Amino acid sequence: MALNIRRAHLVGSLPAGDAAEAMRFALDHLGPHLDHLPDGETGERRQWIMNVLDGFRRHPALETARDGDFSGYDTVPRYRVRRGERLYGATLDLGIAAAAEVALPIYRAAREAAGKPFPTFQVGIPGSLDLALFAFGPGGVLRYEKPFAEALSAAMHQVAGADVLFQMEIPAELVLTARTPKPARKAIAGWLASRVTALALGAPAGARFGVHLCLGDLHHRALGRMADAEPLVRLANALTQRWPGTRPLQYVHVPLAAGAEPPVVDPAFYRPLSELRLRGARLVAGYAHERQDLQAQLRIRGHVEEAVGAPADVSTSCGLGRRDRAGAAAAMERIKTLVED
Repeated sequence: MALNIRRAHLVGSLPAGDAAEAMRFALDHLGPHLDHLPDGETGERRQWIMNVLDGFRRHPALETARDGDFSGYDTVPRYRVRRGERLYGATLDLGIAAAAEVALPIYRAAREAAGKPFPTFQVGIPGSLDLALFAFGPGGVLRYEKPFAEALSAAMHQVAGADVLFQMEIPAELVLTARTPKPARKAIAGWLASRVTALALGAPAGARFGVHLCLGDLHHRALGRMADAEPLVRLANALTQRWPGTRPLQYVHVPLAAGAEPPVVDPAFYRPLSELRLRGARLVAGYAHERQDLQAQLRIRGHVEEAVGAPADVSTSCGLGRRDRAGAAAAMERIKTLVED
């Protein structure tokens, strides 16, 4: 795809009853503009990894250290490994392969029926650091990242194929980068990027990837905020600098809004994007927002594209599964307008 043609992108989740309905919903609104098609992450998967974390209540090696009802970021349950037990990747079922095995036949039937160029099937993969952080808290990040990386690698080997792209979804990395004092950001972004790229190397050689940088969207509320785009530039550049060439990186999605809050119009927020160095990966700018005036959105598009010096692909800041059906449809129509206009 030529770099001077804007494309649309859907981060993953959609408000729909199942994968077939979600894919029809996406194709009806954005079909000709999509390069990648998610299964909608419907049902219990609509709140990203929260169903996985809830399932850890039944894991034989784990016990609850702090209970929670998932009503906010501070009420997510935390776990600890039971005395005398160890946590192994082989015992962690993250549900990724099972969901893909259900959706892939539906996707392939839709592709065959279309009889024309069709988007690649997009499979969302949480970061191993993110899983460890949300499950065990900050103290468990280094201690328990490895079993999560092993479980994710197994899932990617099970699902990988010529018609599959893995989207790495990493909110903790961006939020931590944004919260780090500016003089130390380059160093922390480099270390975080090294963990993400190590996870990519756990996939089969030749597996294709996208990266979704994220500020969080639990119940359509963000976990982190940025004063400007500099933190995501630091992290994106660190990722592309280290990304293994044997696992092609197709795009980097950057969030320019925060949950239900529309993006700011101030051009100063976007100027750091001039320092992006994506090394051939496409930029997906996550600023489309149905609750903001179109003229403001067009000005934001101008700020983004002036900073990067080229047209940028268009998306929302995160998935649409936390919106209602009408809101998700309006968001996709806004993406379409920003791509086409």
